[in-house]
Amino acid sequence: MAELRNIDLNLLVVFQHLLEERNISAVARRLDLSQPAVSNALRRLRTVLGDELFVRTAHGMQPTPQAERLGGPVGEALALLSHTLDATHDFRAADSQRRFRIAMSDVGEIHFMPRLMEQCAHHAPGVRIDSLRLSGADLRREMDAGRVDLAIGAFEDLGSGFMQRMLFRQGYATLFRRGHPTAHEGMGLKAFRAERHLVVSHAAPYGQVNQSLEKAGVALDAHFSVPHFSAVPYIVSTTDLLATVPKKLADTVATHFQLGLLKPPLRVPALQTNLYWHRRFHRDGGNQWLRAMTINTFADAS
Repeated sequence: MAELRNIDLNLLVVFQHLLEERNISAVARRLDLSQPAVSNALRRLRTVLGDELFVRTAHGMQPTPQAERLGGPVGEALALLSHTLDATHDFRAADSQRRFRIAMSDVGEIHFMPRLMEQCAHHAPGVRIDSLRLSGADLRREMDAGRVDLAIGAFEDLGSGFMQRMLFRQGYATLFRRGHPTAHEGMGLKAFRAERHLVVSHAAPYGQVNQSLEKAGVALDAHFSVPHFSAVPYIVSTTDLLATVPKKLADTVATHFQLGLLKPPLRVPALQTNLYWHRRFHRDGGNQWLRAMTINTFADAS
């Protein structure tokens, strides 16, 4: 590997973003650079390291084995340096240009992102927030390395080194289009079971609703399904399907899509949504600010 003194730190920043985005245009937008500037940085880094690093394919810029080996150590080093520099001065949200990354599900994006963006626009106009989908070992690794600042949801088994705070608990509601010929609040289990349903097949960590539907006699294989929650209101608003989703999502989309709500006639365990962060960044000023804004905006009063 080339001596460290021969490598411009800015080249490593471009490398790290290319590893995440796999697209030169996306990196240029993220770093507020021109595409030729990003391409030039990659060319210089290839020369210094003696490796292609990224190869253009039909699926984007794919990393070489050498780039994949460098990815973890470079990401950890940049994160450590970034947080060390941040710690040398107080975090001032109004003046900050920091970019935060928060792991959340698609239903989390619908609920959290609009209000987080609104808060940033009012109190921290230079701050940017990226959402991303991670779980399990991938989430632990990214938070360990400092590449993910917070996680919001019902994540399990993050292990030691992580801290958490409950934001709220919620139940479920069933969505139906206004004008549906038979769906209504107060409908019984027999009528509910007889309806056609839209099932979210990849509903983790909300899978208990599918288990409850099955226990109530709704055969999931006999109904329509989508992998994620984001398509649900579009489909329900134009069909006679029912969809049982987390209550806060139902409240958010009902007005926009002219949907009715009913309490499902089945027992579903309440869902708890938590805020998670790594212990290493507990006293980091930016992380503290982002946590406080999230808690003040979304946590149930108790």
